[in-house]
Amino acid sequence: MDIGILNGRIVEISPRIDAASARMIEAAGRLVAPCFVDPHFHMDATLSLGLPRLNRSGTLLEGIALWGELKPLLTVDAVMERALRYCDLAVSQGLLAIRTHVDVCDDRLTATEALIEVRRRVAPYIDLQLVAFPQDGLFRSPNAEANLLRALDMGVDVVGGIPHFERTMQDGAASVRRLCEIAADRGLPVDLHCDESDDPMSRHIETLAAETVRLGLQGRVVGSHCTSMHSMDNYYASKLIPLIAEAGMHIVPNPLINLTLQGRSDTYPRRRGLTRVAELRAAGVNVALGQDCTMDPWYPLGSADMLEVAHMAVHAVPMTSREAMAWSFTSVTVNGARAMGLADPTLRVGGQATMVVLQARDPIEAVRLKATRLAVIRNGRVLAQTAPRVAQLSLPGRPDSLDPASCAPIAED
Repeated sequence: MDIGILNGRIVEISPRIDAASARMIEAAGRLVAPCFVDPHFHMDATLSLGLPRLNRSGTLLEGIALWGELKPLLTVDAVMERALRYCDLAVSQGLLAIRTHVDVCDDRLTATEALIEVRRRVAPYIDLQLVAFPQDGLFRSPNAEANLLRALDMGVDVVGGIPHFERTMQDGAASVRRLCEIAADRGLPVDLHCDESDDPMSRHIETLAAETVRLGLQGRVVGSHCTSMHSMDNYYASKLIPLIAEAGMHIVPNPLINLTLQGRSDTYPRRRGLTRVAELRAAGVNVALGQDCTMDPWYPLGSADMLEVAHMAVHAVPMTSREAMAWSFTSVTVNGARAMGLADPTLRVGGQATMVVLQARDPIEAVRLKATRLAVIRNGRVLAQTAPRVAQLSLPGRPDSLDPASCAPIAED
């Protein structure tokens, strides 16, 4: 199929378009898809690996403690510089929509100020949403609520929280109620780090579902991580998941980080640490996968590659049916946009000409190969291009080059 673009919009999709063009990208046999979306990230901490030290235990709690050591050292310029470098990387990977949590427990609101400016600068090419995130707990940190309200007054987009980090379960539940009330009063979305724990009794997602219904927030609420669900007994999960579906909530697991941070206290058998993706999907819940971290106190790897996130989810859930593998691609494109409240990014006539050309023939192959982004286009403007990945071979009687996407399966169902 040919895709015709004019004035930033798709004007025609047909087998052949006979029209003069200012520019043509030859994508024959390649997958052209919506750009990638990351509905859960921490841009204030990104690319800070080693500052002021490394996370030696690799645990969530040491990461939080380490971030607490780094916060007083932050400057607006330093946060902006790291965030803008990450945004450059994101564009090269076809990642053009990001929701980032911003710690508001620093009374200076340094990261908030920095990322509001970053949001302004990258607006021509990245949809960047900011979440006011009281990292140290809404009630546990003395000025957290006041700072959160200040951040929202400054123009932060989403109300965040971390109920499982409060001192008691009761405080955690109370923080969920308070945060949802703030969001309802201001007409804002909610996105809570919810039950990022191995403790099966961490059940704040249940309170979040109830508050979503009570306050009429359906469709505007995200439960992020929800890893305690991997340790819950099946009976309770069978009650909880329909409540999440009834509330119209979105769930955002973060496979790379959940796999590395959860189950750290286990010996064997060791839990995988990912929430119940298959069961949530079966209940009709919108599940969108997030990157979460890149080279920061919690995760020493990462590359803004949402295909890597999908690839890891296929292994971790696990989900290797053709349908589920294709879904993993949808989870980092269309589903992420839904979770962020963005317009449907599906390529269609009349829609925005925002897309990525991949060195793959279909979504499953894109996930399998973590395909090269040959071209990244936003509103008809080419933002980035990468040469195809081709290996030069020196093998007797064989071709002299190999495109990874040419290694097709023998048969497909």
